[in-house]
Amino acid sequence: MKYRELIEKMTLEEKASLMSGANFWNTKSIERLNIPGIMLTDGPHGLRKQGGKADHLGLNKSLPATCFPTAATLANSWDKQLIYEVGQTIGKEAASEKVSVLLGPGLNIKRNPLCGRNFEYFSEDPYLTGEMASEMVKGIQSNGIAACPKHFAVNSQEHMRMTIDEVVDERSIRELYLEGFRRVVEQSDPKTIMSSYNRVNGTFANENNYLLQDILYGEWGFNGIVVTDWGGNNDRVAGLKAGNQLEMPSTNGITDQEIVQAVKSGEFAVELLDDAVDRLLELVFATKLDDQVAPTVDYDDHHHKAIEAAKRSIVLLKNEDQILPLQRDKKTAIIGDFARNPRYQGAGSSLINPAKLSNSWDELGKSGLSIVGHAQGFKRMGGKSAQLLNEAVSLAKQADTVLLFLGLDEGSEAEGVDRTDLSLRENQLELLHALKQVGSNVVVILSGGGAIEMPFIQDVKVVVHTYLSGQGSAEALTSILLGDYNPSGKLSETFPIHYSDVSSAPYYPGKEATAEHVEGIFIGYRYFDTVNKPVLFPFGYGLSYTTFAYKDLSADQHQVSFTITNTGEVAGEEVAQLYIEKKGSSIFRAKRELKGFDKVYLEPGESKRVTLKLEERDFSYYNPSVRDWVVEPGVYEIQIGSSIQSILLSEQVTLEGDAAQSEHTKENFPNYFNGHVHEVSREEYHRLLGYKPPSPMWDPMKDLGLNDTIAQARYKNWIGKSLYNVVIFFNKFFNAINKPLLANNVYFVLNMPFRQIDRFTGGKISRKQILKLLKWMNR
Repeated sequence: MKYRELIEKMTLEEKASLMSGANFWNTKSIERLNIPGIMLTDGPHGLRKQGGKADHLGLNKSLPATCFPTAATLANSWDKQLIYEVGQTIGKEAASEKVSVLLGPGLNIKRNPLCGRNFEYFSEDPYLTGEMASEMVKGIQSNGIAACPKHFAVNSQEHMRMTIDEVVDERSIRELYLEGFRRVVEQSDPKTIMSSYNRVNGTFANENNYLLQDILYGEWGFNGIVVTDWGGNNDRVAGLKAGNQLEMPSTNGITDQEIVQAVKSGEFAVELLDDAVDRLLELVFATKLDDQVAPTVDYDDHHHKAIEAAKRSIVLLKNEDQILPLQRDKKTAIIGDFARNPRYQGAGSSLINPAKLSNSWDELGKSGLSIVGHAQGFKRMGGKSAQLLNEAVSLAKQADTVLLFLGLDEGSEAEGVDRTDLSLRENQLELLHALKQVGSNVVVILSGGGAIEMPFIQDVKVVVHTYLSGQGSAEALTSILLGDYNPSGKLSETFPIHYSDVSSAPYYPGKEATAEHVEGIFIGYRYFDTVNKPVLFPFGYGLSYTTFAYKDLSADQHQVSFTITNTGEVAGEEVAQLYIEKKGSSIFRAKRELKGFDKVYLEPGESKRVTLKLEERDFSYYNPSVRDWVVEPGVYEIQIGSSIQSILLSEQVTLEGDAAQSEHTKENFPNYFNGHVHEVSREEYHRLLGYKPPSPMWDPMKDLGLNDTIAQARYKNWIGKSLYNVVIFFNKFFNAINKPLLANNVYFVLNMPFRQIDRFTGGKISRKQILKLLKWMNR
């Protein structure tokens, strides 16, 4: 141990005290031993350091900081250097505020497009996720502070996230849900990792020895500490045994005493506690900032960096008749509430107080574009208004082109609440239908954290998706619309035509006790591409104002090279993507998988040679039979393309592979072998899992316990029903008065286990009182 001498001077109580926070955002100090406390605070796409009384859900305002595009947006850049620079800039602002640990990036895999927190996550693909997150971690930690990749692991839904059991087979865990974290740990050496709230196959993630001891610390050699998500501790001693050292926030000593008692009783070895303390001290002394001169932050410069990040991440999805770039002398109408009041970030713990914020109405007004006016067009939170619609139609009649700003409002996607559908609000669709009758060219500009159904796609000439582009979104969008910047973003997720097309649609979300991942490895493009199901826009897709040609592929199992030429008339950037397809596989697997990419800038007529490296892991799959990664013998096709549906070059290589045989054959798993995951029987799914999972629903006759939630109280007597109805009333009330963030925060209470109440209130509501309440409700 590095700090053995210091630890030997501590009392048992002092050691235990270091395992939980001093307050909401700081670790404890021990003044007599000169051990300082350090601050942890939210990211992940900007610094969220609260200036007043702290809370987790954004009820109290944070200090001004640069709001960069969210991870879902940044991933569309496919630009590793850009992601590094964003992380570096956010880390600098954190260091300037004496923040030692920035809680981010979020890198959970997008199992389903309805997940309310998808805007905080990079992709449906673990390779792209791992590469992007690794650069973000490197950038943050270049400032001498710690990044905290999250949420480890399999946090695929927000509904019931603090208690839901994510039931998923081992191969899917390894190939999808852990692979991004592995890349981050091995490539970027993060100083901390945050565990997730949920269970994984029956065991809470922060108590899961398989995830923490066997894989994170064992196989991957993680050297840092694991911190709970805020309030994400179930059994404190079990979590500590598994390797989840730091519990946040403060519990006012409640769980510290549990650790002390466990050591005294012999349940927990003091040597293991010493190791946990040693790891925490390493973090504290490596990142303490109190004795360092804080870096100076130039917020104007950072705003320009936020603009640059947004420009490189916005995706042009359709550009019929080359309507874009806009002609400045053409009469243009600007319609939509989002033009004046931008939707540029998500909600919840990542809610940034932007140091600067502009809007598209103002920025387009400065551009020299011939603008005839602005109309709100629709009520932001839904609901019909004939007056707003008629004003918009009247304005559109005066214009050659309509810039129509549509998107998801603040109540549609947020931490703690999943989306209910992939649709825009009905009043937005009605407005679009009315405008298409006018005859003007309609340019739809979307904002939101992910995929959206587009039944209107044939009725409009242009679609631009800004995602959630941060405080520089208006300037970035203006430069793209006018051709001052050539769009280069490409989708990091698949856009389905209908939500029902999604592989996990029949199984998502887990509503009560469990979330069954019946679709297995077939999520996102791994499903759509394998079964040849049509999509609205494929993974890796995005348009440019120029064109590119690919040629001269040279490939083997170690390296791939090819040439890209800009064959158009303007400079631009192309994201070249490398996929690998196993020919004639004897096991079920995705048709092809992303294994490399590069973003290349080219002047008109310029060519560049691109070289991408390959590793054995890129050809491997995880074989649960031998609990290891293996290479199936045979022919692999290396493919280069501009999206997963636009493969332009290919070459085959033959690998000897491994002798290990997998049970994942057509004979054993007929529906998985064909990708027909909507037709998987219970028997086939249980065979994939290797066990029969518990019921996905609660037993309403069972007594409520500490790990149950207020949502379950509705099944009990009048006390439970009343408690549940009070929460629902306030949720509906805040929605009715257009306070979606407050409404979502109230809804969050429904998912909170009773065990967390005494810890979140610091003992003001005692465990004894909670047990008494449960006893009353169980009568």
